[in-house]
Amino acid sequence: MIDPGRLNRRLTLLAPVETDDGQGGVVRSLVAQAVLWASVVPLAAREGVAADTDRAALRAKITLRAGVALSRAHRLADGDSVYRIIAWRSRERGALLEIDAETEQT
Repeated sequence: MIDPGRLNRRLTLLAPVETDDGQGGVVRSLVAQAVLWASVVPLAAREGVAADTDRAALRAKITLRAGVALSRAHRLADGDSVYRIIAWRSRERGALLEIDAETEQT
């Protein structure tokens, strides 16, 4: 039995969508696919520089109920934070999905 109080955050699952740009290429964007209850546990952070801007990459462990079809192209949004999915695995006999994710802060 899953403790329902453990999944205490609402995250939006963002699915990748490609549309024709009219010039032979595609435009990639993310569209809200579902709202999921999850647990988000912050892990280590690391410092870096991208495009001459100081950034911090924050890692997190996200747990949600199983049954969600994911790919590494999906994202999970929590307000202004958008988590990039690194990897996932099944937990508690397949009842939960544990996701390693990363978000950036400037």
